[in-house]
Amino acid sequence: MKFGLFYEIQLPTPWSDGDDTRLFRETLEHVELADRLGIDAMWAVEHHFLDDHSLSAAPESWLPAAAARTRNIRIGHGIACLPPAFSHPARIAERISTLDQVSAGRVEFGTGESASRMELEAYGVDPKTKRQAYLEALEQICNMMAMSPYPGYKGEFFSMPCRNVVPKPAQKPHPPLWVAGKPDVAAKNGMGCLGFSVVSGDMAKAAVDQYYDTLARECVPIGHIVNANIAMLTNFHVHRDELVARERAEHLKFFGYSVSKYYLPGGKARPGREQAWDAFMKVKDSIPQLGADNPTSAIGNPEQVRRHLRALQNAGVDQVILMHQGGRMPHDWNCESMELFAREIMAEFRDGDEHRLEAKRKRLEPAIEAAMKRKAWMKQVEEVPFVESYGNVSFNAKNYEFKGASDSTQRALGLGPKS
Repeated sequence: MKFGLFYEIQLPTPWSDGDDTRLFRETLEHVELADRLGIDAMWAVEHHFLDDHSLSAAPESWLPAAAARTRNIRIGHGIACLPPAFSHPARIAERISTLDQVSAGRVEFGTGESASRMELEAYGVDPKTKRQAYLEALEQICNMMAMSPYPGYKGEFFSMPCRNVVPKPAQKPHPPLWVAGKPDVAAKNGMGCLGFSVVSGDMAKAAVDQYYDTLARECVPIGHIVNANIAMLTNFHVHRDELVARERAEHLKFFGYSVSKYYLPGGKARPGREQAWDAFMKVKDSIPQLGADNPTSAIGNPEQVRRHLRALQNAGVDQVILMHQGGRMPHDWNCESMELFAREIMAEFRDGDEHRLEAKRKRLEPAIEAAMKRKAWMKQVEEVPFVESYGNVSFNAKNYEFKGASDSTQRALGLGPKS
């Protein structure tokens, strides 16, 4: 089983000057440490306008810094918001491909449609059609990354003419695809499932079984490859003293508290006017305790965390994503927890992983082959059109004097006599 880390970049309000700058610096330091410790992947969300839930509004801006500071850890968008009102599909294809080049082919392309009113209304995304918009954009983004040139497209939610979208990604035909939180949508479209809800071992087993059953029977890949994997999120903090781990993990309750404001029935928030930490502290003790009898919260001493993770491994989960940073969890506590995990727990879950992956590949090979045959491939244009320039530029050389310039230079700028 593999392990990833979940980065919301969460900072409860109110803030003091420099808190946000400090948090971004600490996040990059944490990713560097994770890479040195051998963690498999890191996942950065894309959220907008969720004041105290997430500052990761532009992961495409900070993930290149993470890539430049690391060598092996997979760089995951978890997720990129794809309905075209958020960003034109070609821009997303360019961003993902550029990050894949910068990271030497380490990108995991997590995708989604967004769910919060705060985000959807601000970008003009219709909640009733966001799923269709998401699927349309995703299919074409994959075509843009894989085809030279991209033939062009006329759709319901966006259109564009034939263009060669560059750069192409380092991973061919494109990075592995994932979708947030929907095992059925993931399996039907040949994507990995990012299970961002914390569930029990039994619930994880049900999701895994549904995913692989649907993949075998109904999959029509939306991309050019199939990524048959399922990941699950778990709350995480480990310390040799169980009571210390549980006390520190009280900060992680803030994650659920902030989710409730933006996503759950009855939740409400005032943009730029929240005092979330004080409000959270008033209700913190009424929120169910994490860890202890919760079999999917990896919180406690090393032996307790092993048991929590083993339940997910036995359910068939391919990757556990550790939700480690929340509330006002001190950076040092986070690093100590991850170091203890890597030193005393992680290795035993790696034993036999190569054999597991090979057995899985052989088991799924017929299903994936059948899925690829069901896909309707976009046809390449028979004749690539010329695109004639508009014939004007913002800089008009004729408005300036170029004293002393050679005749050839003046002719090139359209200033001198033509030969």
